[in-house]
Amino acid sequence: MKACKSGIDFGLYLVSDRGLSGGRPLEQIVRESAASGVTVVQLREKDAGTREFLDQALALRQAASDLAIPLIINDRVDIALACRADGVHLGQEDMHCAFARRIAGKNMIIGVSVSTVDEAIKAEADGADYLGVGPLFATSTKADALPATGLGVLRTIRQAVRIPLVGIGGITHTNAGDVIHAGADGVAVVSAIIASSNPGEAARALRSAVDQALCGR
Repeated sequence: MKACKSGIDFGLYLVSDRGLSGGRPLEQIVRESAASGVTVVQLREKDAGTREFLDQALALRQAASDLAIPLIINDRVDIALACRADGVHLGQEDMHCAFARRIAGKNMIIGVSVSTVDEAIKAEADGADYLGVGPLFATSTKADALPATGLGVLRTIRQAVRIPLVGIGGITHTNAGDVIHAGADGVAVVSAIIASSNPGEAARALRSAVDQALCGR
């Protein structure tokens, strides 16, 4: 596993989606899944206003702190700073990583979504601490998702950059091991845990697949 300056274990990275939670509190899902292997949680709120987003971030900040896992805020550097999150994750249409680094400072973790080698190299040069690579497989979680890249792009990016890689997009316990063997340091999932009727069991199966693959590298 590639080292991150923060020492974060990216093995099982949970991305939130309240629309898939079946009305269950997000904090409940996070607590259940973290007890079974989730190591990072990212709060993604595409449709929430700023105040609602911040309220949810503050609640999840407390849960993440209790669980001793990092909280990453999607897109919004201001929300990340306001709730004292551990980091922020940026897409290709969000604030440039270099600008985010100036605002957030050297200690905040910054992740960037990439789907090409050029994007990965630029993000690393701009100060990203880790990269989310994908979508690796077809996914219906994001309506605006790019076409699936397959594992070949992940392998190529692994050869091009030194920072940790987290595979995302259509990942389940049945293909998580393949993602690790292709060069990822962890897997990011949304529906595989958020939509599960038993988030703890789902997280346990995913974590087992990740750990087995990491041990086999």
